[in-house]
Amino acid sequence: MRAAHRDDDRGQVAVEFLGMVPLILLTLALLWQVVLVGYTYTLAGNAADEAARAYAVGDDCGEAAKRHLDGAWASGARPSCSTDGGLVTAVVEIQVPVLVPGFGGLFPVVGRAGAVSEERLP
Repeated sequence: MRAAHRDDDRGQVAVEFLGMVPLILLTLALLWQVVLVGYTYTLAGNAADEAARAYAVGDDCGEAAKRHLDGAWASGARPSCSTDGGLVTAVVEIQVPVLVPGFGGLFPVVGRAGAVSEERLP
């Protein structure tokens, strides 16, 4: 009688595993999205820093920012620079992709940086 009871549980592990697969995949997708958000923040900050450095010596702000962005992030980037009292401020706005870089945008991430202007005064 004991052997017959054990045979009733056959395949139970496979059924439970199949039930858990969607939850496992959803967890992995959410973790990947968190990685993309963090990477986008890192890229925005670095691009703003490089844009501020370039603008401080008289180079093109937008070109410097986009040169330091990966392809998918560079296409939607909006860099801008300004000078106020000898201080250069760069702002770079990038969209966070949805699971795949270059696909959609969840929300914008803004990176800001500053540098002392090194241009010669006339």
